[in-house]
Amino acid sequence: MTTDNLVHTGSDFARLSHRVSAAGLMQRRPGYYTARIAVVTGLFAAGWVAFAFLGNSWWQLAVAAFLAVMFGQIALLSHDLAHKQVFRRRRPTEIAGMLAGNLGIGMSYGWWMDKHTRHHANPNHEELDPDVDPDILVWSKDQARASRGVPRFIGRYQAFLFFPLLTLEGLNLHWSGIRAVRKPGLRRRGLEAALLATHFVLYFSALLTVLSPGMALLFFAVHQGLWGVYMGSIFAPNHKGMPTLTGRPELDFLRKQVLTSRNVRGGLVTDVALGGLNYQIEHHLFPSMPSPHLRRAQPIVRAYCAELGVPYVETSLVDSYRQALTHLHEAGAPLRNRS
Repeated sequence: MTTDNLVHTGSDFARLSHRVSAAGLMQRRPGYYTARIAVVTGLFAAGWVAFAFLGNSWWQLAVAAFLAVMFGQIALLSHDLAHKQVFRRRRPTEIAGMLAGNLGIGMSYGWWMDKHTRHHANPNHEELDPDVDPDILVWSKDQARASRGVPRFIGRYQAFLFFPLLTLEGLNLHWSGIRAVRKPGLRRRGLEAALLATHFVLYFSALLTVLSPGMALLFFAVHQGLWGVYMGSIFAPNHKGMPTLTGRPELDFLRKQVLTSRNVRGGLVTDVALGGLNYQIEHHLFPSMPSPHLRRAQPIVRAYCAELGVPYVETSLVDSYRQALTHLHEAGAPLRNRS
């Protein structure tokens, strides 16, 4: 059987994959990632140099905001590493991921990779996607009706509390990594724990050496709070407000990924700020595709979805937040009706 016949008789995703591969969009981009890593690492280092030179100054709050953005950019690099967009082999991927995640920003690379892999396998699935666990927020009316404790209390007004709660997301990422290395089962657990400990020792030593106790506390609050808001703002537009799944939905791979994802329109600034995750549909269909190729893949995927009659959702960044917050408010309705 010829390649053309295989493509013709294969699944809907197989035919799309053939078109994307034929366009050369699955090829590695070593030059791009070398430059990106150099720029992000240089800016990250420059932020800490500025921190050291400014001393106990109110200008440190601007440095805290800048470093919050840089923490987010390093997290995005860790994301690309986890998806093997940068290196083909596992060993260099893990080493770079732990240096960026554990040592650089105090986030366990192994914990996050496990969590994110499960999300990709079943996006927006209420029982299988860890990103829609009702641990703090509820993502559907069924989750609201079954909620107890904190989710039941917060869920009533969660749309209004969403962005304030994101100020705690940075701390949550740190704590989740610490919990992961304390339990057996994490790959390279000892190394991850050592790198996390090194990060926290260096971070708090820098704050307490350069700043007064009050200024150190304020720097910490601004830095960690803004980092959390930035991280939540990157990931919230992608799936929040899109359909959630339960049980064993009769969807093939292509439809499962496309119907639960949303793209965000924008130019170069949006691409950089969101690390290419504004092309969420393309990323979920082709997780190992280098992020600079996602923009080029979009017209191919969008046209193919139109051929199949599969809804392809794309909106502005502001409207994506509106949709996500509207969904959160509607999901919490059963809790408000109880009171």
